[in-house]
Amino acid sequence: MKAETETLPRTVFLFHADDTIDLRGLTFWLATSMNLVGMILVKEDSSRRSRVLRNEYKRSGVLGLLDALAFRAYYPFSLAKKDADWINEEAARLKERYPGRHDGVPQIVVTNPNSDEARRFLMDLKPDVMVARCKFILKPAIYDVPKHGTFVLHPGICPEYRNSHGCFWAMAERDLERVGMTLLKVDRGVDTGPVYLQAGCEFDEVRESHVIIQYRVITENLDRIADTLKRVCAGQIAPIPTAGRKAGVWGQPRFTAYWRWKRQAQRKRHDTHRLPALS
Repeated sequence: MKAETETLPRTVFLFHADDTIDLRGLTFWLATSMNLVGMILVKEDSSRRSRVLRNEYKRSGVLGLLDALAFRAYYPFSLAKKDADWINEEAARLKERYPGRHDGVPQIVVTNPNSDEARRFLMDLKPDVMVARCKFILKPAIYDVPKHGTFVLHPGICPEYRNSHGCFWAMAERDLERVGMTLLKVDRGVDTGPVYLQAGCEFDEVRESHVIIQYRVITENLDRIADTLKRVCAGQIAPIPTAGRKAGVWGQPRFTAYWRWKRQAQRKRHDTHRLPALS
């Protein structure tokens, strides 16, 4: 088994330490599907939250920022418990599905993945590829270290739904055919790199939150993602053409957009199951 693993691409996983799906689920997937040689865990400080709010203000103005803050206030009381229960169950399912062990895999904890410490860690490991699941814009000094580059599992279809929360905005915009994930190679832009895989899954937009759906478009396509990464490292696959498609950069979820989405989803379900009028 060890010899078989060593023939797979040497892979480093970069993710947020407080993300249960990544920590207790995707680590086992990578240990099973790839040759996981290192993990970089990001423990954010409070400064990033302030930067996110400043960026939202620049993008959306005062009203847009207040709308986003309203959703942040609403989420913990109405959605967080159900989402947390699902996340714990999904992480357990992933661990059972992917039995690979990563007990002895080297790891470091950083507050910023662009740090010199992270770069030295990568240089020492000499990975073929890095899988990044973080909310930082990575610098070339980091994403260029792996032989075949760094790849993002983006919860959104690019280029139409770049930046965070792509699935949320696709549903809010009623663009349901573009509720999915994109595997793309990191470059200097924000989700602008070459695209190698786009995939979706069945979802229930009435009963499920955007958080659950954005995880599911990733976790239900893990085998395809691993196969695509292996083919990239073997030089067997070219990027998917995206020229001419309309690009969109989206921000934080908003309270008004959430309620508009859920009302329309409920109406669609009602229309779908409505009985014909009797006369």
